[in-house]
Amino acid sequence: MNVLVWYKRDLRVNDHAALSMGARNGAVLPLYIAEPEYWALPDTSARQWEFVAETLAGLRRDLADLGAPLVVRVGDAVEVLARLCKQNAVTRIVSHEEVGNAWTFARDLRVKAWARDVGIEWLELPTGGVRRGVRGRAGWDAARAGYAEGEIVAAPALRVVAGIEPGVIPNARALRMVADACPHRQTGGRAQGMAVLDSFLGQRGLGYRRSMSSPLTAERACSRLSPHLAVGALSAREVEQAVMAQLAAKPGPDWAANLRSFQSRIAWRAHFTQKLEDAPEMERVAMHRAADDLPGRAPEGPLFDAWATGQTGLPYLDACMRYLTATGWINFRARAMLTSVATYHLWLDWRAVGQVLARRFTDYDPGIHWPQIQMQSGMSGINRLRIYNPIKQGLEQDPNGSFTRRWVPELASVPDGFLQTPWKWPAAQRILGQRYPEPVMDVAVAARVAMGRLRQTHGFAGDAAELIERHASPAQNPLFFNDRKAGLRRARPVLAGQMCLDL
Repeated sequence: MNVLVWYKRDLRVNDHAALSMGARNGAVLPLYIAEPEYWALPDTSARQWEFVAETLAGLRRDLADLGAPLVVRVGDAVEVLARLCKQNAVTRIVSHEEVGNAWTFARDLRVKAWARDVGIEWLELPTGGVRRGVRGRAGWDAARAGYAEGEIVAAPALRVVAGIEPGVIPNARALRMVADACPHRQTGGRAQGMAVLDSFLGQRGLGYRRSMSSPLTAERACSRLSPHLAVGALSAREVEQAVMAQLAAKPGPDWAANLRSFQSRIAWRAHFTQKLEDAPEMERVAMHRAADDLPGRAPEGPLFDAWATGQTGLPYLDACMRYLTATGWINFRARAMLTSVATYHLWLDWRAVGQVLARRFTDYDPGIHWPQIQMQSGMSGINRLRIYNPIKQGLEQDPNGSFTRRWVPELASVPDGFLQTPWKWPAAQRILGQRYPEPVMDVAVAARVAMGRLRQTHGFAGDAAELIERHASPAQNPLFFNDRKAGLRRARPVLAGQMCLDL
């Protein structure tokens, strides 16, 4: 039997159940399809493709070591699969289930219909502890833990379907993608991901908990594994078991606390991915439907452009956006602040905001991204509304101003005491409106207006109704649960890991 192994967000040979199943069933044809229609979507970007292309190059080398070519084709998935299956007498396709955006969900439905019509068996295997077609979360934690502790599947010995031209890994220009300068982004590839994991577990992770909140320190202290996990160069199980091995070696209380904190965030990744699997419309439709009907939210315009280009006149906010644009990554708290200010203070549409951020993130993973966008913009209906104050965040997370000055060099001459509020500086007229814009809104006034708009829509009652300017630690933020007997929502404490996905 000839078996086609379809690679999507699982670009590795190790711990790859689909590749191993294919190898057990017959001669293998490993395939990756670069789909131009997907790469033209508003949540995809050239920086993401370039990272994928680098990872594909590494995957091609790893498969070559096993004696197999990685076949790469450009085109529509159904057309490519139909052609290759017919030319190579393929009767079975094996892949992992993909928790992607709505487009990939619809594409998989088309592939499923085609495979059924032509009599080809398509086996989709679970991935990352996420369950498909199961209603409710009963038993979910145990199932995910079972996955995490399960055996890591070794790279299999392969028999290959012979005589196939491997094809070229296209560049972004060949896919007709818009140029997307990201000079400081991470490099893709499993080898690079393993090196990042080793350096985190060996050195950088010791400062993880205390350094993750500021982009100045998080750049080194966070694992930086998120883009490698997003494309599947490493499996979440490989990472989690590497952490377990470190903990088993009894590294000392400081290391243990940091490693356990990181381990919890790996679990939360699966939790949020399951959310999108359960509600794939989440990138288009608010979980809290009433909030979707609030008037006046702008999907474009001058305020939108100022936010997206880092020209709002709010120094720390602009520094974070410019840093993200240049690097393709920023820490979780800054991501939440960028979303919060856009959707609350500037009253921008959460979907358009989510698309801009998705394009900027090299580590864009729909299963993480859209649940977080809904949470941080108040669209979930179950999470407390957290309105970040970008001025106070700048004072707290960049106390000496070095991050802000690096990314907003227009403010180099502003004294430290005025750096986050340059409009209060007596000599501000030398800069504001000339080299750097005046603030596009009054932070305090905009927050109060947003609170007023949202208060009744979200139905909060009593003390639990407070919509706060968010500066507390993640552990102090509650989720809400429905108390039907009392007719209102009450607070439930949650682990800090639910609010932070700093990887």
